[in-house]
Amino acid sequence: MEEVQRHSVHTLVFRSLKRTHDMFVSNQSALPEIDEKLLKVRKSIKAKDTYGLVFDRVSKSAEAKKMAAAAPGGALEGPERPLAITDGNVVGDHQNALAAATEKLGVSGNVEHANGNTSLVAASGARTSSTGSNVQLIPKKAPTIPKPKWHAPWKLSRVISGHLGWVRCIAVEPGNEWFATGAGDRVIKIWDLASGKLKLSLTGHVSVVRGLAVSAKHPYLFSCGEDRQVKCWDLEYNKVIRHYHGHLSAVYSMALHPTIDVLATCGRDSTARIWDMRTKANIHTLTGHTNTVASVVAQAVNPQIITGSHDSTVRLWDLAAGKSVCTLTNHKKSVRNIVLHPTLYMFASASPDNIKQWRCPEGNFVQNISGHNAIVNCMAVNADGVLVSGGDNGTMFFWDWRTGYNFQRFQAPVQPGSMDSEAGIFAMSFDQSGSRLITAEADKTIKIYKEDDEASEESHPVNWRPEILKRRKF
Repeated sequence: MEEVQRHSVHTLVFRSLKRTHDMFVSNQSALPEIDEKLLKVRKSIKAKDTYGLVFDRVSKSAEAKKMAAAAPGGALEGPERPLAITDGNVVGDHQNALAAATEKLGVSGNVEHANGNTSLVAASGARTSSTGSNVQLIPKKAPTIPKPKWHAPWKLSRVISGHLGWVRCIAVEPGNEWFATGAGDRVIKIWDLASGKLKLSLTGHVSVVRGLAVSAKHPYLFSCGEDRQVKCWDLEYNKVIRHYHGHLSAVYSMALHPTIDVLATCGRDSTARIWDMRTKANIHTLTGHTNTVASVVAQAVNPQIITGSHDSTVRLWDLAAGKSVCTLTNHKKSVRNIVLHPTLYMFASASPDNIKQWRCPEGNFVQNISGHNAIVNCMAVNADGVLVSGGDNGTMFFWDWRTGYNFQRFQAPVQPGSMDSEAGIFAMSFDQSGSRLITAEADKTIKIYKEDDEASEESHPVNWRPEILKRRKF
């Protein structure tokens, strides 16, 4: 009987690599031919999926123009239409249409020139001379700018050190007794909210921890990270009890549905995934984004899932069908964070160009909140209408949610010994009462802010000047 020769692990691995190389080296540079027909079909499907609504609107607009041109009397279209209020009969020279219409109506009105737009303001009950019918013209009202609500300024209350890497995510427990943080040191730490003392450290991830969520109905903590892992921790035993496998790359954000036992995650593979919390099944894979999906939020009413991506879009998803019902393309740069208002049926999305507010369920644009000229990594909002945004350069801006008025801004102080470049704010969250703000920062610290109790409307007045406020615009 021959003695089997023993080889070192190094030799065996080398032989395996050599066999693999020999097997695939012949096909190394032989790429398949490009099928032009399939390429065109793929592009048309992608265009219809992304811009189908735009195509429909263009075709409807073209049909409306054709119908208007074919109608008896041939209504004037486009730039040929006179800029005036008329009775439908076109006066010869369009350049004099405004004056002619004014004479024809016989109104005691005047022509206003505001912001370069010409409008006719006439008294109500004006009478046309040709037909004798009454035409009531409603005077144009000036837009009213609501005065922002007074909010107390915020100040730094506590700095907590303990992580050995950038702190990337925060989750506050529903009972408001503790909160969890995840960092670049691959550790999840549980902190006492009242004292700021470390209660527990959970190890298990092999790369940066990027997202955390605490269940309100179960003793579970969920975590995700750049190691593509999504874990469920049982806090009664402080152990991982479930893994959710499916993401092809780093997982950046996660959210728990408030009423049903599903978990939403998203990441660098351009998808968001919906998981059954108990069976670990991947219920839906939400595809449509063309770049990293940086943020996902979940709510009980439609749209139940909202995602923001580095492809500069925000998508609203139908959870039952697993399909996108609306794509918001107003942002010009990547959307890194989305936050839901705790009481209003609204949400906000953050991008370096603007913070934008939207109204659910259809994603109607409300207003721009402009001024935070940085890469906005995170936002938080409380029930009092205080919206906070944190930038990659360590700047924090405090806004009034209703009016978009910036009532406070400052640079977050870095830990002594840190570099100036380590001033970024990666995550922030209000506690359940909305009275404390917790931030996770690049100087490896967690900072807790609270309202200044000594401040009043007299000591910190609202610097409200409506004439210079930027109004709602796209």
